[in-house]
Amino acid sequence: MSEEKAAPQSAVVIKKYANRRLYNTSTSTYVTLDDLSVMVKGGTDFLVYDAKTGEDITRSVLTQIIFEEENKGTNLLPINFLRQLIRFYGDSMQAFVPGYLEFSLENLGKEQEKFRTQLMDVWGGDAIKAMQDHAQRNMAMFGDAMKVFNPFAAVMGGAVPGAPAPGKPAQPGAGGGSKDDLQALKDQLAAMQQKLDTITNK
Repeated sequence: MSEEKAAPQSAVVIKKYANRRLYNTSTSTYVTLDDLSVMVKGGTDFLVYDAKTGEDITRSVLTQIIFEEENKGTNLLPINFLRQLIRFYGDSMQAFVPGYLEFSLENLGKEQEKFRTQLMDVWGGDAIKAMQDHAQRNMAMFGDAMKVFNPFAAVMGGAVPGAPAPGKPAQPGAGGGSKDDLQALKDQLAAMQQKLDTITNK
């Protein structure tokens, strides 16, 4: 049985021909990557098959859609995220990455409306920046989680610039900062933590 014949009946079948044209078999019309992007955003499930071989090429087509969206200036994927993702190709932890990302995005999708409302209530006009900060913290947590399973990564990563050596306390005023600067930073972190606690407890 070919991959195309094994496709779920609920999924729309798209065929890709040698001339790179995409054909929607349910509407008997040719479609573009933009059309497929609209289908994804609308919740329409589809599978793409090579018209000649019957091979499932859905993954590569979805990747093309992401590439096109990024080229339009909608930079959804941060550079550091892409670099970290590339590092996992061929790594011993590669098998854990797809499940982790899928789980994280599924939960974000389920909670996006609630999350968006809470962000606006707590952060107001700075909601986008807060979300970016939240994403950066998640990436840092992801990196730490990977180091738990792969301790060699922590060793290869080297010391964090500016961090005190293990067992050695940081010197007051190190790096040119005054005590007032440190206190101001602590106050900012405390305020941020209070806002995050507010989001978590809602």
